[in-house]
Amino acid sequence: MGDTGTTDTASTARPAHPTGWASFEAAEPAFAVLVRERFGGYTHHALATLRKDGSPRLSGIEADFRAGELWLGMMPGSRKALDLRRDPRFALLANPGEGTTMGGGDVRVSGRAVEITDRPTLEWYAGEVGMPMPFHVFLVEPTEVVRTAVEGDDLVLTAWTPARGTRTIRRGNDESPPREG
Repeated sequence: MGDTGTTDTASTARPAHPTGWASFEAAEPAFAVLVRERFGGYTHHALATLRKDGSPRLSGIEADFRAGELWLGMMPGSRKALDLRRDPRFALLANPGEGTTMGGGDVRVSGRAVEITDRPTLEWYAGEVGMPMPFHVFLVEPTEVVRTAVEGDDLVLTAWTPARGTRTIRRGNDESPPREG
């Protein structure tokens, strides 16, 4: 799909989505940078959607950041696109990378995917990514952003939701209870 990194192609043709990535980024700019950098490390990521029968489907995807938003572009008629049309809930896991070090942590964005159908936005997106139409494109409305990382002897979970904001929980490799901060 194109640029999955931290660079942003600004465009006046595409306004910010009021409940999209830009709102998360405005609320938590430092956390948003960490998440974008993690997604920017690789092109391919994993998208979880719900099948018609409610069972999970896991698919590869190229997610990208453009005009301050997180976009999901898909081939026309793809199963994952049809899943999202039926039920917009999803989870997007950043590629964990090579080996077991999880450089930068394990990052996940969950929320709703809003399909874009208006022709001017589709044409703008096609020009941005250099992809011929037709295709499906969805804007991400994050409802949870999570980063799990190892820091010293601690497992550190940083989670954001629109209602709660950001919270950090640390856990040791023993029976001590988790602690905030």
